[in-house]
Amino acid sequence: MSKQSGRGRVVGLPQWDRCAVMGVVNVTPDSFSDGGRWFDTTAAVKHGLHLVAEGADLVDVGGESTRPGATRVDEAEELRRVVPVVRGLASEGVVVSVDTMRASVAARALAAGAALVNDVSGGLADPAMIPAVADAGAPFVVMHWRGFLKGGNVRGVYADVVAEVVDELHARVDAVLAGGVSPDRIVVDPGLGFSKEADHDLSLLAHLDRLHALGHPLLVAASRKRFLGRVLAGPEGAPPPARERDAATAAVSALAAQSGAWAVRVHEVRATADAVQVARAVEGAREERRAPGAGAPDPARPATDASGAHGRPDAPAPAHPPRAEGTR
Repeated sequence: MSKQSGRGRVVGLPQWDRCAVMGVVNVTPDSFSDGGRWFDTTAAVKHGLHLVAEGADLVDVGGESTRPGATRVDEAEELRRVVPVVRGLASEGVVVSVDTMRASVAARALAAGAALVNDVSGGLADPAMIPAVADAGAPFVVMHWRGFLKGGNVRGVYADVVAEVVDELHARVDAVLAGGVSPDRIVVDPGLGFSKEADHDLSLLAHLDRLHALGHPLLVAASRKRFLGRVLAGPEGAPPPARERDAATAAVSALAAQSGAWAVRVHEVRATADAVQVARAVEGAREERRAPGAGAPDPARPATDASGAHGRPDAPAPAHPPRAEGTR
């Protein structure tokens, strides 16, 4: 089975031929990355459409910051922030994900046109969440979560971070299944940055195959996170600001795509859209090489085309023509 076919399909969502790109719209004044920039409904919808134009396959709309120490907004305020943006984007044909820990917000967003519920608590923050998602028949992202991040990195202590995250996610998926959510509508997320230090996040990225063993499509959300700042800073430097971590984010996106991730969640879309496209092209070349009947060239006699350049005269034409500069 190729990694492409191994990405899995999420029933209720489009099926993409590569790792999908989920763009982020934070309708909050206090997000760690871009809080306040898209707080107005009109600006948020416009930004979501811009992300799609840049290559996002779906857009994740959230009205509550989950950064460490963030104060929770009340239900009415979260609804006020989220639902109009979901409705505006869905009316333009955008595939919308709602990022919320509240069942009421999830239900209202789904009614307004959202196609996916992305709950960083995996249904733990609100006992009504799983029944609401099950009743709606919606796809559901189950993230690894150990509680609200109050006063620092809550319970970020692991003897074996990969084994423990896999075991805890497995238990959470079982609970979601028992609550009535269909197995073909579940996505798992290792929760990078949530109750984890930089070395924990890197270990999880190095062992995404262990998360694939859970048997569900995998979402990787590394965009602009603290561990990337630590990597870029080195042992003694100061981490760069969140908005200066987009190149590092695109690198993680390419690695995640190569490892078979179903989707990556990012703030800056263009670089990641290009990264996953390249990863898919390399994957396609690998699959072609392994295809039955594909013979290995004789290393002692390189093939030449009509102009005398090295190449394979019998190679098929690319599946897609090269993209013109500045277009998508």
